[in-house]
Amino acid sequence: MDFTLTLQSSAETTEKVTEQNTAIRYASGTAPVYATPALVGLMEHAAVLAGDSQLPEGYSTVGISMNVKHLSATPIGLTVRAKAVLTEQDRRKLTFTIQAWDDAGLVGEAVHERFIIESAPFVAKAESKLKK
Repeated sequence: MDFTLTLQSSAETTEKVTEQNTAIRYASGTAPVYATPALVGLMEHAAVLAGDSQLPEGYSTVGISMNVKHLSATPIGLTVRAKAVLTEQDRRKLTFTIQAWDDAGLVGEAVHERFIIESAPFVAKAESKLKK
């Protein structure tokens, strides 16, 4: 099956920083600021929104790599916004450039790769590990 997605397609998602997504809660640090793992999740979600919406039913994507720079701390109360842009496609491998901002400016940058999969066989293969 041919999976030709529209390059430069994009999507954005936001999240308010609360005690639930701080470095303290994620055990990734001791400061009450937006956790790097939360930032990674927000960025990845934006990429999913930008790519998966172009796929036929029964297909989705899975993350295969993320090179992220968390550039600035965001305190509780501010909102973080991530925008993912599909910049490259090599058959089933998709590459996204992602940036994230809080109310004061740029807080993160990433290059994220995802792979197009057929959902049912992918899940079945993963669940087969339970039988081993």
